[in-house]
Amino acid sequence: MADQKGRVAGKVALVTGAASGLGAETARRLAREGASVLLTDLSVDAGEAVANGILDAGGQATFIAHDVVSESDWARVVAEAVDRFGGLHVLVNNAGVSGGPLELMSHTLEDWRRVLSVNLDGVFLGLRHGGPAIAAAGGGSVINLSSILGKVGMPGAAAYCASKGAVLMLTKAAALEWAAANIRVNSVHPGFIDTPMVSGALHAAENGNEMRAMIISRHALGRLGAPREIADAIVFLASDESSFMTGSELVVDGGYTAQ
Repeated sequence: MADQKGRVAGKVALVTGAASGLGAETARRLAREGASVLLTDLSVDAGEAVANGILDAGGQATFIAHDVVSESDWARVVAEAVDRFGGLHVLVNNAGVSGGPLELMSHTLEDWRRVLSVNLDGVFLGLRHGGPAIAAAGGGSVINLSSILGKVGMPGAAAYCASKGAVLMLTKAAALEWAAANIRVNSVHPGFIDTPMVSGALHAAENGNEMRAMIISRHALGRLGAPREIADAIVFLASDESSFMTGSELVVDGGYTAQ
């Protein structure tokens, strides 16, 4: 059940890519801490199931289909948040794609643009349309999901690394531009988390078991992260507990980038 005295009680949050993985867990935890949550995704059935689960637990949530590369979709979902819940205070730009293993010497411009359009353009459009609504509500918090691969490189992931590195710098620019409007903008940089995106990539690989073992070995804590561990970081940034943080990079990676 939603906590009426929770850490984000009274706030309205919009979470993209909320049908599964980090987005779904983030939506659940924000609702549990008192927020009214608008979930968006392209996967309608799964997204509605997550929203219904929140409602069944006593929280406030609704789902709407949303393509983050569509500007008209962004205008529609932000208007829905304001109309249904009375405003917008928290925006979690979570939707993203991995792009799969793509070598630079054979990388197509089409694949490059597909990854950048979702991972970077989708965040820009979220800022562009969500920002005015958050400002109109008196301020709030934007959390952009980057990655450890926005800080360090990985072979075969040039487009993904480029998109997530750009999200890091877009976050800093927005934080400086919007500080006067009382809007904090921070990025979260997860390590490898046990989500459908990661498990799907490993399953598709010819040497998936070996890759999983290698990836785990790169984390000092010796395991993949859990979605809850990233959702907790996002709730912290959404709450007033992080009121002196903006333009920051919150790395939650089990020690991956410490090496």
